[in-house]
Amino acid sequence: MAPRPPLDTPPAATRADVVRWIERDRAVAVVRTDEPEKLVEIARALQAGGVACFEVTMTVPNAIEGIQAVTEAMRGSVLVGAGSVTDAETAQRAVEAGARYVVSPVFKPEVVEAAHALDAAAMPGCFTPTEILTAYEAGADVVKVFPAGALGPGFVRGVLAPLPYLKLMPTGGVSLDNAAEWLRAGAVAVGAGSALVATDAVAAGDWGRLTANARRLRASVDAA
Repeated sequence: MAPRPPLDTPPAATRADVVRWIERDRAVAVVRTDEPEKLVEIARALQAGGVACFEVTMTVPNAIEGIQAVTEAMRGSVLVGAGSVTDAETAQRAVEAGARYVVSPVFKPEVVEAAHALDAAAMPGCFTPTEILTAYEAGADVVKVFPAGALGPGFVRGVLAPLPYLKLMPTGGVSLDNAAEWLRAGAVAVGAGSALVATDAVAAGDWGRLTANARRLRASVDAA
């Protein structure tokens, strides 16, 4: 399966463009690695398999520099974001380095505000319906349901029944094969981490395996 062509969104794209890209691709790669020098190769391998939304978490050593490296190397063929962001200063630094969206494991209004100040999309993490709605009312562009594996697709379906206008992205518990279940429940996208970016494959430099993983995830997403 050939990768989908990128949207015509330059690095200075608006956050509305970013949300449209995520809603179109419907899959975000959540990248955690102890080998930041391999981030560009990881991004290339995933993009070759059809996953073009690439989130570098702040748990990666020198993550800000890694975001900049991927942004410069890929030149708009992937949509680069920052993950595990929990403070406004980090959000600002990540966006200035090239991140077009900021993802958090929790909801902190100041992180949303910092991202929006630089026209980047904000995707805070929430676990309850009240938290999700509060984040939406604070301006969240997409709400990351986390950890989604503890809740299941039925939770997404249940929340959207009375609140159908929410944009939800379950993360944590999404596998290469069950993405379609979350999307059929109403999620606009899914975040996939270790199941997609396998630590042992990265350690071995097995980029073909990452591309194959991305194709599996792409097939599950497209099945929805």
